[in-house]
Amino acid sequence: MSAQPALPTAAEEAALARAWSRRPGFWGALAAVDHKVIGRRYIATAFVFLLLGGLAALAMRWQLATPEARWLTPDLYNQLFTTHGTSMMFLFAVPVMEAMGVYLLPLMLGTRNIAFPRLNAFSYWIYLAGGLLLWGSLLIDMAPDVGWFAYVPLAGPQYGAGKRADIWAQMVTFTELAALAVAISIVATVFKQRAPGMALDRMPLFAWAMLVTAFAIILAMPAVMIGSTAMILDRLVGTHFYNPAEGGDVLLWQHLFWFFGHPEVYIIFLPAVGMISTMLPTFCRRPVFGYLPLVLALVGTGILAFGLWVHHMFTTGLPRLGESFFTASSMAIAVPSGLQIFCWLATLWRAEPRPGDLTRTPMLFIIGFFATFILGGMTGVMVAAVPLDTQLHDSYFVVAHFHYVLVGGAVFPLIGALYYWFPKFTGRRLSEARGRWVAGLLILGFNLTFFPMHWLGLAGMPRRVYTYPPEMGWAGVNLFVSASALLLAAGFLLLLVDVALSLRRGAPAGDNPWDAGTLEWATSSPPPPYNFAALPVVRTAAPLWDGNGPLPVATGLATDRREVLLTTVLAASPETREPSPEDSIWPFWAALATTALLIGSIFTPWAVVWGAIPTTAALVAWFWPKTAEEDR
Repeated sequence: MSAQPALPTAAEEAALARAWSRRPGFWGALAAVDHKVIGRRYIATAFVFLLLGGLAALAMRWQLATPEARWLTPDLYNQLFTTHGTSMMFLFAVPVMEAMGVYLLPLMLGTRNIAFPRLNAFSYWIYLAGGLLLWGSLLIDMAPDVGWFAYVPLAGPQYGAGKRADIWAQMVTFTELAALAVAISIVATVFKQRAPGMALDRMPLFAWAMLVTAFAIILAMPAVMIGSTAMILDRLVGTHFYNPAEGGDVLLWQHLFWFFGHPEVYIIFLPAVGMISTMLPTFCRRPVFGYLPLVLALVGTGILAFGLWVHHMFTTGLPRLGESFFTASSMAIAVPSGLQIFCWLATLWRAEPRPGDLTRTPMLFIIGFFATFILGGMTGVMVAAVPLDTQLHDSYFVVAHFHYVLVGGAVFPLIGALYYWFPKFTGRRLSEARGRWVAGLLILGFNLTFFPMHWLGLAGMPRRVYTYPPEMGWAGVNLFVSASALLLAAGFLLLLVDVALSLRRGAPAGDNPWDAGTLEWATSSPPPPYNFAALPVVRTAAPLWDGNGPLPVATGLATDRREVLLTTVLAASPETREPSPEDSIWPFWAALATTALLIGSIFTPWAVVWGAIPTTAALVAWFWPKTAEEDR
């Protein structure tokens, strides 16, 4: 492997295009393993679930706008409440962040595809099946009605009659299996497929954020999968994991769930801060301030996230010494977040922007993030204190807090990132004029909707109620909140319109419309199937800004078949060439067989036995070895 400025010839690029192109037709679409195709599917599907979850939220706000309303029955309200929360947490927030990594990381790292591309494709089909299971159950009046947290014994066999809680438990299995598969691919890609010269201290901060997120997923999500499996075993085959009368413990569920549930907040948040650390230098026209502190803050947040889960359980009667430990850790995690904010402010302070750079739509969402996330972080420190949390637990104050953290801390940066990377996805720009309106409507609508909920919580309004009596004095604020939610919905509707119009007739973007410094902008927009005709060689953390002229290129990979370059973990020195799997229909069939197994098991345990046969057959076909001639 040698570094030289020579680029592939036109004939070699044509051979690359043939080797990496997707098969035509319907079956070709099902067999695709290109990370860009899978990433776009993930992003589009996640936003569909965001839209559906938002419609469920509007229905609930309509019900709560006036006291003793009867627009929704209690049963339907519980189904919508559960479906809304489950969709936002399991079907939108985590998948869309991983999807951004699936699309962007190979481009940022200078490689031609993600590691384990067939596993990545399998993960999408499993994720889609889980989402269809949840929303399909709502259409037939079988949607889960036990909350997105599914506390036992409410979700247990004694009180959760029917199949609703079983559907929730298996939907969790679908989504967590998909998330784990993507996390494995991300870890392998970041560690072993970076461009030559991209040592760990030259990686984009978004790559660092996704790496920490992937490890958090691998460590946290098995807990909720084990917990939901134990729940469905209690319900379907008569085990007693959560039955105190038979030696079980209802608090075991809460420990398993929140051991996953609180790291999940940071699984959603960390990719968002990685996006900010990548976008902000582009508009400030200078490298981000404090690269090393930002990396350490990401790693520190990922570690501390596993020491917070019990602050969701302060009212369950835990030992006081244990509560004090989790109070301290819940407050300590604000330190790395604060460090990141100071680094970003220092980057802004020393900015040398071009005219208009700091008022671009992505920057407006970054500014909106600063305001809302800081407020959410402050209330988070407040409820970390046991005496205050005891009073505010399960009130609308907590609803306001976690929406400020998740929407302000993750959704605003995500939408800013959508405006920033849309040219890379499509080759077209989103509208700056419409984008400013989107930012204004979303930021204003969000704060008008959720800030008054702090007052509702302090006034004693409990969460998870479908109505309330007029004498409580909550009617006026609830009506204001519900009206403000329409403003928030208008912002998302305008975003949808902007995307649709820009896809059809948006202004051509060019290869690097922002004059950014990271590698994804070193190839065309949208990228070719093979990403890079010649792999770039990296010399600095911002390779397109290093001032040393055109990027040198690494040659030596085959042009007539799919290959990726593997590099060493620390220094990214070239190590070996590795075949990259061709398109294959078998990940789709494996996902279909797994779907039949998991859904069938809701109704009979024998589905696990019989469903294992087609699943095993699909996996055998998936991994069946090829001869050297077939591989070529």
